[in-house]
Amino acid sequence: MFCSFDHRAFRWMMTMVFALEEINRDSSLLPGVTLGFRIMDSCDHVHTSMQALFPLISHVKVVTTKVKQSVKTGNRLNTSKDIGGRQDESTVLHDHKENDITRNITEERMDKSKQSEILCLAGSPVSAVIGLASSSPTRAVAHTLGPFNIPLVSYFATCTCLTDKQLYPSFLRTVPSDLFQVRGLVQLVTSLEWLWVGTVGTTDDYSHYGIQAFSNQFRQRGGCVAFHLTIHKSPTEAEIQIMAGKLQRSNAQVVVVFATEGQLLELFSELAKRNVTGIQWVASEAWVTASVLTSPSFHPLLEGTLGFSFPGARIPTLEEFLLNVRPSPEPGMEFVNMFWEDLFGCRLQFRNRSETDAAGTVNNEMGSDAFGDKSDSLTNLVVPTVEQKLTLKVLADEKPVCTGSEDLRKTNSSYTDVSQVRISYNVYKAVYAIAHALHTLLNCSSTGLTGECVKDISFTSTELLHHLKTVNFTDQFEEKVYFDSSGEPVPLYDIINWQKDGNGDIRFVKVGSFDGSAPLGQQLQMEQSAIVWTRGQSQVPVSQCSAPCPAGSRKARRQREPHCCFDCLPCADGEISNVTGSSECTKCPEFHWSDKDRVKCIAGVEEFLSFSDTMGIILLLLILLGVVLTTIITTVFHRFRSTPIVKANNSEISFLLLVSLQLCFLCSLVFIGQPSAWSCRLRQAAFGLSFVLCLSCLLVKTIVVLLAFQARVPGSRVIKMFGPSQQRALILCTTAPQVCLCAGWLLGEPPFPFRNTNYQASTGKIVVECKETWPPGFYLVLGYIGLLAFLCLLLAFLGRKLPDAFNEAKLITFSMLIFWAVWITFIPAYVSSPGKFTVAVEIFAILASTFGLLLCIFVPKCYIILLQPERNNKKVVTGKNTR
Repeated sequence: MFCSFDHRAFRWMMTMVFALEEINRDSSLLPGVTLGFRIMDSCDHVHTSMQALFPLISHVKVVTTKVKQSVKTGNRLNTSKDIGGRQDESTVLHDHKENDITRNITEERMDKSKQSEILCLAGSPVSAVIGLASSSPTRAVAHTLGPFNIPLVSYFATCTCLTDKQLYPSFLRTVPSDLFQVRGLVQLVTSLEWLWVGTVGTTDDYSHYGIQAFSNQFRQRGGCVAFHLTIHKSPTEAEIQIMAGKLQRSNAQVVVVFATEGQLLELFSELAKRNVTGIQWVASEAWVTASVLTSPSFHPLLEGTLGFSFPGARIPTLEEFLLNVRPSPEPGMEFVNMFWEDLFGCRLQFRNRSETDAAGTVNNEMGSDAFGDKSDSLTNLVVPTVEQKLTLKVLADEKPVCTGSEDLRKTNSSYTDVSQVRISYNVYKAVYAIAHALHTLLNCSSTGLTGECVKDISFTSTELLHHLKTVNFTDQFEEKVYFDSSGEPVPLYDIINWQKDGNGDIRFVKVGSFDGSAPLGQQLQMEQSAIVWTRGQSQVPVSQCSAPCPAGSRKARRQREPHCCFDCLPCADGEISNVTGSSECTKCPEFHWSDKDRVKCIAGVEEFLSFSDTMGIILLLLILLGVVLTTIITTVFHRFRSTPIVKANNSEISFLLLVSLQLCFLCSLVFIGQPSAWSCRLRQAAFGLSFVLCLSCLLVKTIVVLLAFQARVPGSRVIKMFGPSQQRALILCTTAPQVCLCAGWLLGEPPFPFRNTNYQASTGKIVVECKETWPPGFYLVLGYIGLLAFLCLLLAFLGRKLPDAFNEAKLITFSMLIFWAVWITFIPAYVSSPGKFTVAVEIFAILASTFGLLLCIFVPKCYIILLQPERNNKKVVTGKNTR
């Protein structure tokens, strides 16, 4: 298979030649030493790379005799280059010696009469190799050269796998490892809040390791990879269609690409054909400065591309050197001739003739020539293979004839674009690094009067590798060149943005930098305002599977989907999230509650039944009404205390009953207002004792009524046995249990003020109430009141039909029915009422039952005393009056 010609890679190759000639002209770096080179084509394939390597590093050992003569042996700087995709170069260095030596001749065409044997690798004539560009071929070559300590310096192989010094001990590079590029890319996309991205790669090591490292670090920073597309070596049209469809349908607006421009050309062409726009491309250094992708057809697709590139430099006189290249029929100029024909779309007449001759030669002599003079450098470029020559000849016959004098200045290609060379600069540094290593190795800094390097030093590739690892110099662009312990340079990158200029052409604009050696947090420096995004937009594109959850909500991850894909759920009551994209809601502190938007905690408003509330005012008025009414009735009874209706049924108990009713009204006041320690203890005790005293008086009254009618039976002495003393004793005895119960309850587990937050969800308020630490205490108090009420009702019911004009048992029966109705209704209302209404229900029950007792028992008597005084006599009261 014949590889396509890459103009950019040809520039890399010619930059190496330029650097060698510059060094050979320099009288201070390697005085008296001339460097030579040979170039081999790897064509970006492991197999082709190994084929190119072995002729370089293998040699033939010839049995010779010592000859006393002055010999000039050219140390070689051999380079292998691939013409398709990323180009690979190899360089071999030797020095020039003039001495009486044993002459080792390393040529494939030898005198057959000489005795020889083939030696491979060990003792190889190759001192150093520059290349390769692609990581996969580089791994194969580095693995082969490593055991023999033959230096391999790459200018474009960035795979992190090559950092392993156990596998690749002689590998160095002037380009940073992808380890740093990946870190920078991850920092770049995460700093722009791109957490949902797709990735595109190829099957080679460069892409495989780069994508893998990026995906792992990206996930560690909270990102998600939406998809990954792999471009195979020779993708079919159907595969390209499928990949383009996935890119078109994906909701990931940012795509990170680890590939070369040659590998991306078909995919980008298909996307451009479909008029796909709006994708923010993030490029690796392999294609971020590829001019072939800046043609107008790619502008809608690739404008705004952002990526990492190596620091560039403007090398003086490089442009002039490149523009002065001319085709030639001389042997070794085939690559220049191929470039000329490809650039101008023509054919060279002398090239056709020379290729025909070369095609008939089985031995094309790749890498067999030695160069001792720098002026011969360009005339010794190695020819392609026979198959490549035959293919080119057929294609060339269909093109117009070239004159060889066409002007390179009038062309526009990646070869002539040297405004800011980057990879070429890495090639330039690689050549100079080897030259500086030789400078130290040959003691060029400690020469005598001759001003040249020491001539009589014999060195091995191991020695050269040692000096190469320790080089440390500053080049003419003020950049320090050295290798760390892993053979890595300083990890510096420029951040490049694809922007249109005034003429509508794409330009590579530096918008930031990344320094992998800087402290964390200071590595990425980017001028975001200077960036032009996809479609020429000035706003940062958004790439997300799910929009960030707004404040007041949290993420709820979807099943079987990446964590970047989620739903947003509002925070629960009492929880907040005050930042966008929160994963969890934060619980509010105690006695605080979330506002309606769930974005902040607010102090709970304390709520209790206060005297200023409308309900509190109403209840207070009812209490005052009850107190006033009770006072009036007590005054009336006291004014008419000597009348029969007041004296009937023990007026002392009647006054005691009025006092207890007054206490029942007044105890309700303790329930209103903010609960405190003393009010919580007093309210239930006052309620329990007041009602027990009241019911005890009613119980005694009921018993007296029943006994009074029994006293009419001849011979009955019951009424005499239940006199005032016994009545007071019964009241005391029935009240004492309640006193003991309340005392024990308050001393053992007294109620205390409590902030109840159960109602914050519905009302946003904290109810301040009395917490019953021992709930049975309240129900025992209430139960005992119920027991006395039941006895009163039972006895009063039994005496309701007694023959009497003024039967007080009927009044007590009716009042007890009201009492029971109120308190039976109270229990469910009390349990179901929220907040302060619980207290209001209890006050209402107290007031209702107290008003029931007061009105049913005493109002009828007051009516007779005040409005029907004629009925207030003994005969009427005792029922002896006959009408």
